[in-house]
Amino acid sequence: MNTFDRHLLREWFRILGIVLLATIGLMFMQVLFDDFQKLRDQGARGLDLWMYVLVTLPSFLAYVLPLALLLSSLFVLGQLHRANELTAMRAAGVGFLRITRPMWYVGLLACGAMWWLNSSIVPWSVERSRQLSEAIQDRHEAKAKPAERVGAVGSVGFDNYQARRLWFFNSYSRGSRRGYGVTVTLLDAARRELSRIRATEARPLPGNGGWEFLDGNVVNFDPVTGVVESIPPFERLVRADFHEDPGLMLLIDRRAVDLSFFELRRLMDYFAIGNNPKEAAYAVRYYGLLADTLSPLIIIAIAIPFAVSGVRANPAVGVSKSIGLFFLYYMLNNIAGSLAIKGVLAPDIAAWIPNAVLGLLAVWFFARLR
Repeated sequence: MNTFDRHLLREWFRILGIVLLATIGLMFMQVLFDDFQKLRDQGARGLDLWMYVLVTLPSFLAYVLPLALLLSSLFVLGQLHRANELTAMRAAGVGFLRITRPMWYVGLLACGAMWWLNSSIVPWSVERSRQLSEAIQDRHEAKAKPAERVGAVGSVGFDNYQARRLWFFNSYSRGSRRGYGVTVTLLDAARRELSRIRATEARPLPGNGGWEFLDGNVVNFDPVTGVVESIPPFERLVRADFHEDPGLMLLIDRRAVDLSFFELRRLMDYFAIGNNPKEAAYAVRYYGLLADTLSPLIIIAIAIPFAVSGVRANPAVGVSKSIGLFFLYYMLNNIAGSLAIKGVLAPDIAAWIPNAVLGLLAVWFFARLR
């Protein structure tokens, strides 16, 4: 690196650090604003609150890093341009690619950081913060409710398409790890009803040992006519061949944006077996996280021409243009996602379209620099 490279990086890292601290502080205030009162009402102690905040903050890093890169790049390059330092370098015959070469190297490192965040840190943060929130809620409910009502989730349905079993719980309690008002329908290859297990409650056995059903009966059907053949009752029934995971059952109705990278992959695999159209929403989110890996380079490619050209009239011009492009990005993201959910586009293509469009625009703007 030459003297200018070190000067550019020193100024950029200084502003980047300030912006990162400021945005993380804003995220900290948002977490407190959104969840503090709810957790306090549930009896969360001081240590619980601080642990929840510290675990939740990393989930915002994937959003904070691109924003910090954009703002710091616009500010530093605009500052250098107003001080005529870029003009002096250009007058010496140095091209913009060479002038900004350190930024591109940092952008590559930031791409690696985005991949690491989206594949490791953010999934851990999303899942762990949810577990902490649910544990605080369950502990609060355990003081006033019976075990079967602690952490109760109502109307849980699950279709194990591969094993040909349909599950339904009137409610499932995280506190007791039991389902109540349970119906399990067993189907044949043509998805005709063979039998139906009805039980007052059911629970998964430790060590993936199957499921235990209590106080119910088994209704057996003729699959051709649908006529009931027998209804043997039982006090306890163990089905060692049932290996459904309650954790997966409880993920089915969650929004894609509330799930971690690994949970999205798990639901995609589940929905893909039965060609369920719900897979598209989770697949778009999953591939979108993969596509976001390249966002630091796209942001730098956008920031450079706007920072350099915008300050000739007003520093706000470059900022407003870049914000306009990010608005375009979110519009494209929503439109492509909607088309993927309707089956018009493949989810992986829909996820890459916004980044591809902004990447092409960035290349075009950069090529027009003089």
